[in-house]
Amino acid sequence: MEDFRGGFRIFSPIREIREIRGLPSGESGDHLPMEIDHPARPHVGIIGAGFGGLEAAKHLGDKPVRVTVMDRTNYHLFQPLLYQVATAALSPADIAAPIRGILTKFENIEIILAEVHSVDVATRSVRTMENVFVYDYLIVATGSRHSYFGHDEWEKLAPGLKSLEDAIEIRRRILMAFEFAEKTPDPAARQAAMNFVIIGGGPTGVEMAGAIAEIARETLAKDFRHIDPSKSRVILIDGGERLLSSFPEDLSASALRQLQDLRVEVILGTHAKNVTEEGVEAGGEFIPSRVKVWAAGNTASFVGKTLGVPVDKAGR
Repeated sequence: MEDFRGGFRIFSPIREIREIRGLPSGESGDHLPMEIDHPARPHVGIIGAGFGGLEAAKHLGDKPVRVTVMDRTNYHLFQPLLYQVATAALSPADIAAPIRGILTKFENIEIILAEVHSVDVATRSVRTMENVFVYDYLIVATGSRHSYFGHDEWEKLAPGLKSLEDAIEIRRRILMAFEFAEKTPDPAARQAAMNFVIIGGGPTGVEMAGAIAEIARETLAKDFRHIDPSKSRVILIDGGERLLSSFPEDLSASALRQLQDLRVEVILGTHAKNVTEEGVEAGGEFIPSRVKVWAAGNTASFVGKTLGVPVDKAGR
């Protein structure tokens, strides 16, 4: 079956095979609709409805082009505040807005909920799990994911923070750690549950460390009967010489002072090693910890690697 949806020509695998082999289109009971004329306006495909993709779509709204936005979720996520969802300061709905609602006023834009698997530049086509879409121009704005520097097995032990699902899972782990500490009779297990390790001293790591410290020192300080959350250890580990290395030095110094005021232990010039369910090794010390959060590196979405063009180490 072949049809046109918002300017994307959708191919049926059966039809493609028949065309390749020169078979009649109507064999084996495959009833195809009549061909629909391809609209004259150029078609722009946008993969990803983050900040870049959404802004591009807005600029193309009501212009003489047809635009189709594809994203694997149907909401736009305000990522800078994910750490507040992860630390229970905000609910998921506070930082997510429907893509359709944002773009509904632009009649030349449609949204497709789909996860892109690859892009074929030669045929100007985008392949998802269900279909193959043809475009005239393509904007790839798929964002990034965590990079574990060759230790992908650490992801389930120390989740990163890139999506609502990540934030909700980290929030669950943090809150359940306090609940476990409240009921366990084992002092060592109790302390391990109250040790929170954040790996990576960039913006996400700094925000997470400060937010967890505020939860422990203030929000939950009086809510338990058998533990004192204010005695939790919050440890921030970074391999560089200073926090926020991409920022000016005075801002790095200010961030360090503010974290220290919250009694966050900052370990610099040391890389995390041996991440396990029991804890993490840093600077020759093994730190028992039930909750580890990864904020140490990013890598571009795999979609960019399917374009057949050179990419840097981060996949950009």
